[in-house]
Amino acid sequence: MPPFIIPDADRHLAQWNLVPDGTPIETHSSHLLPVLLADQTPAMLKISHRAEEQQGGHLMVWWNGQGSARVFAHDDAALLLERATGPRSLAEMSRTGNDTEASRILCVAAAKLHANTRSTPPKLTPVCEWFRELEPAALHHGGILRESLRASHHLLKTPQDIVILHGDLHHGNVLDAGWRGWLAIDPKGLAGERGFDFANIFCNPDATTATAPGRVATQATVIAEAAHLDRTRLLQWILAYAGLSAAWSLNSGNNPDLALAVAQEADAELAKT
Repeated sequence: MPPFIIPDADRHLAQWNLVPDGTPIETHSSHLLPVLLADQTPAMLKISHRAEEQQGGHLMVWWNGQGSARVFAHDDAALLLERATGPRSLAEMSRTGNDTEASRILCVAAAKLHANTRSTPPKLTPVCEWFRELEPAALHHGGILRESLRASHHLLKTPQDIVILHGDLHHGNVLDAGWRGWLAIDPKGLAGERGFDFANIFCNPDATTATAPGRVATQATVIAEAAHLDRTRLLQWILAYAGLSAAWSLNSGNNPDLALAVAQEADAELAKT
């Protein structure tokens, strides 16, 4: 897909004096184009017209590069982001025997984001609003989704340690930026209990890794220690989030098996506590 097909790309290239520097990328929610700034600094132009992505973009601006990619310029639909060009990949770490190292790096990245308290943040979505999709799926499909729903009810009725959440923290959204360290991208802009942000790690980076025997139990111990979380409550968040992820998949016609398997593993581990 040539750059000019990206909506509004030409306007932003001219407005911000950018030069294309790679192949355009299209995701389910955004168009991205690697670019160079006028001083040859690598950057990424991201254009999205979805409200959720734009809300996340406002949070990126507010974070101001503390634990996240810096925002060089922005408007309502577009972000000009620092481009992470380091060679390391958390997903590859997890796949090649370094899953624990990847989890610890994600915990450090999350801690930097959660520590941002410098000023009034942009508009945020309460995490409880996301869980509204779980109840109808649980009532319709039953099974492990009912356990996920019970866990979510307990967690949301007894909130602890409320922070500004990334909302989609996983191996593909924390990137190697060389001397700048590991930086987060693509937040959703949520507010809620800190433990929620670690649950999606367990559904990533792929089905083989996420559903490996004992993986939920092992990484729950690692992450609870690294992030200073109660392990039982973390397992409850994993159960709740994996059920929500499965509900999203069912509602959109996608395969829910990975999320359901993670929910089952979390539920089984909770039974031991």
